[in-house]
Amino acid sequence: MMNEPKIKRLLLYAAGVVSILAVLVSTRAAEAGISLVKGQKVYVPVYSHIYHGDREQPFELAITLSIRNTDPVHAISLISVDYYDSEGKLIRKYLENEMKLGAMASARFVVKESDKSGGAGASFIVRWKSETRVAEPIVESIMIGTSTQQGISFSSRGQAIEEERE
Repeated sequence: MMNEPKIKRLLLYAAGVVSILAVLVSTRAAEAGISLVKGQKVYVPVYSHIYHGDREQPFELAITLSIRNTDPVHAISLISVDYYDSEGKLIRKYLENEMKLGAMASARFVVKESDKSGGAGASFIVRWKSETRVAEPIVESIMIGTSTQQGISFSSRGQAIEEERE
């Protein structure tokens, strides 16, 4: 069993290594022209259905919202994940409380194929923050639908509409 001074030295060493890694990641990101931010509000276009054929028949889709923390060292916190319809009306809040997303972790939120409330112009607004400046997470939606022998799938990337750098 290790004695207390050895444990303290090990913990200090580990903290130092993590600090050095954080500085290296930040420096490399800055050199590569990668934007480091402390938080964002991200708009994500989604589709609960799309139209096909001359008669504009709706084709229902299941939606998966994927949020991926791309920072290899730091966690981020999801503050809100809100789903809006084509008219901009809030349909559903997916988070009651902040949700921590560890380094390199991901989260998903699903709108069922049978949920037609969003419409062809639905969207998500995702708000996230971090204690320190981090690489931007990837926020994207994946839509998929199958009917008889037809199937369709596609994705859509989120767009930051507000940003916190300091």
